[in-house]
Amino acid sequence: MIRKTSTAFLTAAILAFPATSGMAQKVAAPAAAPAVDKVMAHNDRGRSGWNDKETVLNPANVAGGSFGPLWASPQFDSFNATPPRLFSAPLYLHAVKMTAGPARGQTLGVTYVSTTAGYAYAVATRGGKGIAPGTILWKTRLTEAPCNKGQMGNYGTGILDPKTNRFYVTSCGNTKNTDSSGNMWNAHALDLGTGQQLAGWPVALSQTMIDNPALNRNGKRTWRMAENLRYVQRGALNLSADGQRLYLAFGADSVGWMLVLDTVQKKVVSAFSATPDDEQNGGGMWAQGGPAVDEQGRLYVSTGSNLNDGIAMGYTSMHPDQPNSWAHSILQFQDDRTNGLILTGTYTPYNYCQSGKADIDIGSSPVIVVDLPAGSSATTRLLSLGGGKQGNIYLLDRDRMPGGAYKRHGCQLDPAEDLSLLAPEVQPEWKRRGPINLFKPFSDEFGAYDQAKSRTSASYYRDDAGKTWIYVNGASKKGESFNTSMPPGLAKVAVIASPGADAFLRVDKLEMTKTFHNPGSPVISSNAGRDAIIWMIDQNAPRTVNLFGTKPPQPLLYAFDAATLKPIYQSEVGQLFPTGNYGEPSVVEGMVLIGTDRLQAFGLKAK
Repeated sequence: MIRKTSTAFLTAAILAFPATSGMAQKVAAPAAAPAVDKVMAHNDRGRSGWNDKETVLNPANVAGGSFGPLWASPQFDSFNATPPRLFSAPLYLHAVKMTAGPARGQTLGVTYVSTTAGYAYAVATRGGKGIAPGTILWKTRLTEAPCNKGQMGNYGTGILDPKTNRFYVTSCGNTKNTDSSGNMWNAHALDLGTGQQLAGWPVALSQTMIDNPALNRNGKRTWRMAENLRYVQRGALNLSADGQRLYLAFGADSVGWMLVLDTVQKKVVSAFSATPDDEQNGGGMWAQGGPAVDEQGRLYVSTGSNLNDGIAMGYTSMHPDQPNSWAHSILQFQDDRTNGLILTGTYTPYNYCQSGKADIDIGSSPVIVVDLPAGSSATTRLLSLGGGKQGNIYLLDRDRMPGGAYKRHGCQLDPAEDLSLLAPEVQPEWKRRGPINLFKPFSDEFGAYDQAKSRTSASYYRDDAGKTWIYVNGASKKGESFNTSMPPGLAKVAVIASPGADAFLRVDKLEMTKTFHNPGSPVISSNAGRDAIIWMIDQNAPRTVNLFGTKPPQPLLYAFDAATLKPIYQSEVGQLFPTGNYGEPSVVEGMVLIGTDRLQAFGLKAK
């Protein structure tokens, strides 16, 4: 959650080391800037992706030639010969009292990261006495042997809880809490000042713990551990408002799970499997952005499908006639402190049978909570999913989720029958009303692997005029196999609201000059409702390219003026080191923090 906590007056220019050379660069000393924390992925529990307290960076000075690399930490630790990557987003606290390490006794701005090699780190982000930006303040080994030969120690962005002085993060690997498959996940709670594991942690997310009949609120699915079943905790973690419930989303090759961990009792207290038994597959909760939580305390997550079953079984792989089967859907939960997770509403796209059998699901993108001003619409509590593998954007009234909590609708072919809040305009893809397709061509056949249009989270922003805008990125496709990226890859979508009527979406602008190959989620910085900038990292290579090979992709940082979608910055090839998929930058206090195989900072350099 990004919040303004005090006013920090940034003093003299700092000498720091740029990401691309050993030469010292002067970092600009901006005027007074509000102190800002980013404690979770995509900025807050609702996953808005918006920091509205950025008073240093604006479209003019980012485009003005003085913006660029400032400093970088040392490269993080490898596991054996496997180098580290960050799939997770950097998290930041503007003032942390360090109680161990080289800055012991000092209060610093600190960034927290975790890597695929199975480590967590605290990195100095504002210099201190004898401490330069980029200094590693502590590191903690989360697992002795990360999964997938060191390529999957940590995938999901953790969460910081300053109230309890904790950094919650997960890890995969063989520990004393191992299982026969060697694919065991653990939830950790680390002290922010020392990196030490707190008493009673880590919590083993084991078959023994989760296959308690009282835990799973959706049938008799088991937390099976087998050689051919790989669990992935890719989704960012989320917390309840009181910090007592930690929400963890899992994808597996056959099913998705939502787990609720009680941070006081230090145990899993509720679970929900996307399908009700071990025979029905699908429903992986894969999206990097993880579950969203609204101000009413309701929990939301998107689910995927199962490619192998789709090939073998066709439409029937989606189990359209089966109750409690929730692949390729958006789920809404109430987290009841006595009874656990209660499914209170759902949404499933009209064409889930056709697209799901080809693994072209909405589960590649997470949902975001969008709140409109009171009285501006009949539907002010909204939910949006932008992107997905088909490149569509959806809008829902989260107070009246259109699907029930028992069974999805049957297979359909008419987009006008979709249950989301549809725009009144005819959509060109089907010459009638239906969901808006942002990244073309629309297809129910081509959209898996490198053919997918988007795997990112949307973000939203409200300008000084009170207009609400949603931004989505991805890639349109061309070629015989629809796996060659082309523009547009960034869309600005207006939320159209009028009193007494349901809100709906309308495309305002498409960016047509840049080609993205596998972008991470866009994030927004602004000074209240003005000077908004869209920031994003593109892997600069298709998703299936080996990130750990001898020639890994060289990612790029982009910035766009949010009003016009005009490109205002693009990093040079080689300025960013290799990184993981789906990563997002963190924009705080005039800095753009990027996790690669180290922590890198961009900002305004002194002239």
